[in-house]
Amino acid sequence: MTKAPGKTIFALATGSPPAAIAIVRISGPDANAALRQLAGSLPPPRRARLFTLYDPATRDPLDRALVLRFAGSASATGEDVVELHLHGGRAVVAGLLSALDTIAGLRLAEPGEFTRRAFDNGRLDLVEAEGLGDLLAAETQSQRRAALALSGGSLSRQIEDWQARLLALAAQVEAVLDFADESEVGAGRPAEWGATLAKLAGEMESALDRRPAERLRDGVRVVVAGPPNSGKSSLFNAIAQREAAIVTSIAGTTRDLIEAPIALAGIPFVLIDTAGLRESNDTVEAIGIARTWQSLVSADLALWLGDPGDCPDPDKSILICSKADLRPANTTSEGVAVSAVTGAGIDELIAVIVRRASSLLPGEGEVSLNARHREILREAVDALQDEAAGDLILLAEQLRYARSWLDRITGRAGVEDMIDVIFKRFCLGK
Repeated sequence: MTKAPGKTIFALATGSPPAAIAIVRISGPDANAALRQLAGSLPPPRRARLFTLYDPATRDPLDRALVLRFAGSASATGEDVVELHLHGGRAVVAGLLSALDTIAGLRLAEPGEFTRRAFDNGRLDLVEAEGLGDLLAAETQSQRRAALALSGGSLSRQIEDWQARLLALAAQVEAVLDFADESEVGAGRPAEWGATLAKLAGEMESALDRRPAERLRDGVRVVVAGPPNSGKSSLFNAIAQREAAIVTSIAGTTRDLIEAPIALAGIPFVLIDTAGLRESNDTVEAIGIARTWQSLVSADLALWLGDPGDCPDPDKSILICSKADLRPANTTSEGVAVSAVTGAGIDELIAVIVRRASSLLPGEGEVSLNARHREILREAVDALQDEAAGDLILLAEQLRYARSWLDRITGRAGVEDMIDVIFKRFCLGK
């Protein structure tokens, strides 16, 4: 992210107009001076006041707005912040942004720059910033709850606890090294230190074993698969509750993957319709069938509409007896009987999908880790498990190394490139 230190930034913090209200944020050392040019005076900190805002160049009135300002010591970004609550018309917003752009020392913010400044000024750490980004992108209740936990510091507090315990142990090691005779340096470490290290490493290992956050953030991938004309596309449409896939009686109608993001019981899913599995000399259909096999490998769950004996992965598959409306009433078969035409069995199937998906997602209140967290935490665990052979100098280095890896999770050290990537996910006014 390209930054201009000391510059004051501004941006629209709400959705694109028109809207009932639009909020423009200003953050930086010249925020209060900019407000004086717009409004003529300043309201008391953290007190809302109504002002007429004027174009600094022409003195034409721009809008009658509710104004808030926050001192840097108590603001979200750690800098002086001004919020202008305007009428949300396009012309009003455009006029104000244009006026701000003419004020010396101000510039339009880059995506995520307000949050980046909050991070740089110690208002939140990198994990909390990731949680805030997830919260902005949340589309289901489960995503919202997980993002709130992360942005609220649940993982950060866990890491701080590990850091404090590592630091306490490191202090004991350093004390022994400082007061030991040269002949004693490298002597064996007390047994309780080994137990403390083993307990810490065990807790971190347990965190690595938690169900990953990616399924919750990106959606549980559910592939609908089976032979041609088994009712895959009809079932896909019935679950998605829209005509997302073309349905005909012609075998091989679906030739490519069709994805539909959906939410069931507050859980995000990506439902995937696929080409029917069979031997085919048709070049295009063969490509679609190859993609079906690839999608089954990467699927979290599969709805299998073919013969149970042909199911490619029974462990992650839900067997489906489709077209139940065309079968005799006394027919017995494996799997969930459904009819996309009458809707019979669809609710039962959705309940099974939700139940199976819930077992793949982080539990309620469980702090989940994303791929970045897991990769770095694994390095910290490995550092603690390296054999120091009882040498106190090597043990001190172990502890320092593990702490440095934990610092990378919260953004306190060595992750500048990753920081830039994370904050670029944010919208312009955040």
